[in-house]
Amino acid sequence: MLCRFLCAAVFLCMVANSAIAQDPTKVEPKHYRLQFENDRVQVVNVHYGPHEKSEMHEHPGGVAVIVTGGHLKFTDQNGKVTEVYSKPGESRWFPPFKHKVENVGDEPYNAVYIGIKGKLTEAGANTNQESPLAPEEVAKILLEYASAAAKP
Repeated sequence: MLCRFLCAAVFLCMVANSAIAQDPTKVEPKHYRLQFENDRVQVVNVHYGPHEKSEMHEHPGGVAVIVTGGHLKFTDQNGKVTEVYSKPGESRWFPPFKHKVENVGDEPYNAVYIGIKGKLTEAGANTNQESPLAPEEVAKILLEYASAAAKP
């Protein structure tokens, strides 16, 4: 009987943990729209209207390319709050993380999140460096991606 109770408790914890933090394109389709995905990357359009909030979700480590600037408040799974101010054209590296987001600003916020899957994201978890790519490098990669996608 005790074994059944413990097994049930472990199962519920596992289910609760997976329900708490999930793929943002599934948990928050209003804010995150999948543009491209393969076994190495996930490219997601991000949109938050003024003062909109998200549920808890997670991203692999990756680069956010800011389309329209804004003031966001991130709350991680432990309740730690980090405010981020961003400008159009900026790019930032983020390690893998679980969080809620709030657009604190009065204007819509738009970005593209390029999540790196697998071992590459773990190697990039070094948070001492906000962005390993210069904005020019990110722009070049996005231009190459757009050119390849436009070819028949």
